[in-house]
Amino acid sequence: MTLYALVYALHVLAALAWVGGMFFAWMILRPAAVVALEPPQRLRLWLEVLRRFFVWVWVAVLILPVSGVGLLQLRFTGFETTPRYVHVMIGLYLAMLALFLRVQLLQLPALRQAVGAEDWPAGGAALGKIRRLVGINLLLGLALVAVVAARPSF
Repeated sequence: MTLYALVYALHVLAALAWVGGMFFAWMILRPAAVVALEPPQRLRLWLEVLRRFFVWVWVAVLILPVSGVGLLQLRFTGFETTPRYVHVMIGLYLAMLALFLRVQLLQLPALRQAVGAEDWPAGGAALGKIRRLVGINLLLGLALVAVVAARPSF
């Protein structure tokens, strides 16, 4: 396996873990939890899910720029020679990172505090904010995947 193939595989796997995890949480886990669990159990479940998932998002957040810069150097010899879709990919990554940091640093502590205090309405409100931000991030991630798959020549 060449160095390029290894770096590319790490890059794709990191993106897959992040975007695929959001897709699973939004489209599968969330509707199932609403049907199967009462609000206190649902909020506790989401705290555990987010704690575990965000470990992998942090791994992806770190791997993606490192592997991305590596791929730029190995394939395009720097930013100047990269196609525009790569620049779009970088921009979408930065937007997704900003939304993730907002959830991690602002919304998640509010959810933890509400669940710890057994304030279920506040917990539901905090989870609703997280859900909206994750939904936006999922749309950005899916757009990113579509752009990269199409590799437009604009």
